[in-house]
Amino acid sequence: MKNAKQKFGLIPANRGFFSDELAAKMRSETIAAMQKAGMEVVVPDEELTKIGCVETLAEAEKTARLFSEQGVIGIVVAAVNFGEEQAVAWTIKESGLNVPVFIFGCQEEEALTPNTPRRDSFCGLLSIGEVLRQIGAKYTVAQNPICFPHDPLFIEDLRKFAAICRVVTGVSNARYGQIGARPDSFWTCRFDEKSLQRLGVTTVTLDLSEAIGAIERMKDDVDVKKKIDDIKGYCATDGIPDGALSKIAKFELFVERFVEEKDLDALAIQCWTSLQENLGICSCTTMSRLGNKGIPCACESDIMGTLSMHALHLASQAPAALADWNNQHNDDPDLVNVWHCGVFPTYFAQTKPKMGVQEIIAGSVGRENACGVVEFEVKTGPITLFRATQDSEGFFKSVIIEGNIEENTAKTFGAYGWCRVNNLTSIYRDILLRHFPHHVGFTSGSVADVMWEAFGNYLGFDVYAPNQKVPGMW
Repeated sequence: MKNAKQKFGLIPANRGFFSDELAAKMRSETIAAMQKAGMEVVVPDEELTKIGCVETLAEAEKTARLFSEQGVIGIVVAAVNFGEEQAVAWTIKESGLNVPVFIFGCQEEEALTPNTPRRDSFCGLLSIGEVLRQIGAKYTVAQNPICFPHDPLFIEDLRKFAAICRVVTGVSNARYGQIGARPDSFWTCRFDEKSLQRLGVTTVTLDLSEAIGAIERMKDDVDVKKKIDDIKGYCATDGIPDGALSKIAKFELFVERFVEEKDLDALAIQCWTSLQENLGICSCTTMSRLGNKGIPCACESDIMGTLSMHALHLASQAPAALADWNNQHNDDPDLVNVWHCGVFPTYFAQTKPKMGVQEIIAGSVGRENACGVVEFEVKTGPITLFRATQDSEGFFKSVIIEGNIEENTAKTFGAYGWCRVNNLTSIYRDILLRHFPHHVGFTSGSVADVMWEAFGNYLGFDVYAPNQKVPGMW
């Protein structure tokens, strides 16, 4: 997915006794709108089908082959008039592509009179939706289902649909690397690998001893020296011993090569305490830097945390982080400290990032063995928090919450931000009762509606969205 060209199919659904001229006009406007939304459009041309629309079963089969050959990751259905619903259903069915579908109808040119050329897409879109239900195809509906393609709200919908397609396709074809077992005391990071595979996610495992052994055999060559310079440009390293920086650089090189060799989308790493006791560093700098490059890395070998971060990254096209629901503010019950020891990508930094010591475990492993966390305060602004998990029977569920990072006089160590969540106490109680763990992913901006549609509609998750007023809309 990370290297795939994102192509989107367009079915301009036509019905013959309506105006071909009006149908062709809406086909052209829909293509223009999709291109404006950043989509690469795959659509039959006038040589493949009549006026480049889809009406007959023969045209449907040609279009289905086109979509399959081009590998589209989503399909837009435009009822350019009433539309031929069977042709729409047949195109989607025969393509063999299990991808998200977006449906809308085109508005009339003017108020109707007995002589007005008409579309009747308001009626036809209902028929299209019904046949899609009959063939078991899930679909997304535009916020304003009957509109003109040039409407700004429609173009916004297309951008969101593209994000939905990225999440669905990316997650259902993902490859996650797991370096090391979860900490034994963290049952919260357990997961069912077999049921995750049925979702489409492949977990690629590596024993932590293989990483440690490879790093110990590495020489201080030009690649290591270049990596050290890169790290010094990424965060302040004052007071960090040269030996620790060398090991951190080697660890990053090893992990990067593992990602490339296994074609991985994201990672989960056993970050304590074996690395500290056997190698004398923390993995946080490497995880922060990879996350900054779009390869999310979860702490404590939390693979479902990896999935949560990866999905957020696909939705926002920005870095994602994994935090602890760490502390509720003493004086403000709607403020929560989203914190981790120092693994957030510096994309989120408001204060200058500085490499430091993992204060929590330093007492047991020694400060000299706990260097490598990246500390800063998270920049202010809206964030979307998301967590996917499994219940005891292996069924999938998720929680989606929108919040806002704001400045506060309360300070701590590590990387953190104070996040305002409306009705936090009530939501926290529900999170406990609905059995979600202490890790939660987050990304900048508002992608809650994208996550709801991707996981609640297409991926089959039970979704808890406490502040959502209308399903799929925020």
